Amino acid sequence: MEQTVHNPEPYDFRQYDRIWQRVAPNLEPYPDMAPSPEKAVPKAPASLARQESQLPGAESNPCCMGTEAAEMLDVLIGYIEEEQSDRRYITALTRQAPSWARQRLREIASEQANHVRRLMAAYYLITGECCRPSISTERIYTGRWCPALRERYHAAACNGLNYARSAEDTTDPCLSLLLQELSESSYRHAAQFMQMLERSLQR
Repeated sequence: MEQTVHNPEPYDFRQYDRIWQRVAPNLEPYPDMAPSPEKAVPKAPASLARQESQLPGAESNPCCMGTEAAEMLDVLIGYIEEEQSDRRYITALTRQAPSWARQRLREIASEQANHVRRLMAAYYLITGECCRPSISTERIYTGRWCPALRERYHAAACNGLNYARSAEDTTDPCLSLLLQELSESSYRHAAQFMQMLERSLQR
């Protein structure tokens, strides 16, 4: 007696076909989807598994935050630890800063915490694991106000330069964009430290 196998509703790939035609019109977007005799009437569970493997984001090596970005993992960990250290320093500096500078320093420390979160999210996207950076517990000595601002200016400017260089070194487009954004943010911090120093030296 002939049995009827009810296949699930097929996933609608048309919207991705339209995108694919703009990006690579000469390539077949779903080469594994070509019908074959043994797969003419697949069982429902196998069909579902095959469809899920074709969904965007299910690739073993995605176009963004994949193996090309994995080459930068040690660099990302270094940036995470550096941003955490800088944030601790700025937080300590805020306690001895002039009243007019404290809010701006808090904002910079908050943005550095955001840098850490974005870098850790990138690490997870690449590896599927949470990053466990080393955290320093040493006591921070900030020293006098103007020399401390000078030190923070150079640290922020160097961070901006290093992020920009790393953005150029990676071939992963999404990681490159993230690093470029962090570079611009670090340069803004350097400019803010310079403005605070200018005001302090006028007194």
